[in-house]
Amino acid sequence: MKFAIALFSAAHAPSSRRALLFAQAALAGGHEIVRLFFYQDGVYNAVNSIVTPQDEQDLPREWREFVRQHQLDAVVCIAAALRRGTLNADEAQRYQRAAVNVEAPWELSGLGQLHDAVQSADRLICFGGA
Repeated sequence: MKFAIALFSAAHAPSSRRALLFAQAALAGGHEIVRLFFYQDGVYNAVNSIVTPQDEQDLPREWREFVRQHQLDAVVCIAAALRRGTLNADEAQRYQRAAVNVEAPWELSGLGQLHDAVQSADRLICFGGA
């Protein structure tokens, strides 16, 4: 089965952990992940400047390692990211901001990437949100 996974909640939210566990289980079960799409507060899972307390699970790091290890297509919604000050080098330069807090393996792109993933997948699985 081909899955598209959308994550709407921040890294400290329980649904972020559930999304990661689901993605790991899907690949372990022989399924394919067409795309991971991080939207709304889910963009915070891609931020490299988050410092997680030592006694908590560092989900941004775990997501980054998971995406790299499995060479997954991981897209961060650019509109949601900009609204939250989450910038890659191109957007930081475009908007004349000093901080860059999103780097590879993450790609900033539009909501059309979620639509495209849904067209390619058998199932869209969403985590978090209102």
